[in-house]
Amino acid sequence: MTLSIIIPAFNEEKNIESTVRNAISAAEGKFSDFEILLFDDCSQDNTGIIVDKLRRENSKIKVVHNKKNEGFAYNYKKGVELSNNDYVAMVPGDDEILAKSVSEIFGLVGRADIIIPYTVNRHIRSFSRRLISCFFTLLINFLFGLKLKYYNGPVVHKRELIQSIKIESDSFAFQAEALVQLIKRGSSFIEVGMYIRNRKYGKSKAMRLKNILGVLITIIKLVQKIYFSKNNKIYQLK
Repeated sequence: MTLSIIIPAFNEEKNIESTVRNAISAAEGKFSDFEILLFDDCSQDNTGIIVDKLRRENSKIKVVHNKKNEGFAYNYKKGVELSNNDYVAMVPGDDEILAKSVSEIFGLVGRADIIIPYTVNRHIRSFSRRLISCFFTLLINFLFGLKLKYYNGPVVHKRELIQSIKIESDSFAFQAEALVQLIKRGSSFIEVGMYIRNRKYGKSKAMRLKNILGVLITIIKLVQKIYFSKNNKIYQLK
């Protein structure tokens, strides 16, 4: 098996190197080949300089420097487009996921079409973030008849499947949009627990108002696609 690992980073100068090294360590020995697709999302700090240094040190690393800040979803979708290997993973550049958990996630690749991580130690998040995350998960499960524990983790997809669908969302709900489409089509999946830590440096961008509004718009459009589009029958396998 081969793996493409997408790592988006925006102003992560103090986190990105550790993230990349953990991803490489987790992939080595598990795959016949792998690549790292590093996205510097027009960072205003030294992130761009650091990722270029990492690229010079390791031929498996490819770097994309965005000319403007495109957002997390754009970087993921572009990474899926550029990926060449059997499976596609995504690891955020903020170094929040413990190295052991990244290794465990990668270790399950090949056992199902999709590997879906969920956060075990959610208590380290703020109460408001946990509340919004819980509501989002319950809402998606209710609307689409699913029972997933989490939709926004570092999911691993079989490349031919993730490239077969259109992800329209530019919000933080892009992974939920992908998962709903693929699972409703009948793709197999495994859920796996992961452990995270609070960011050592910087602040999360997830809870900004524009991101929350973008999530709501994505949900509305996804309901329309699954239940009311001309091609909705292909999503009724499960």
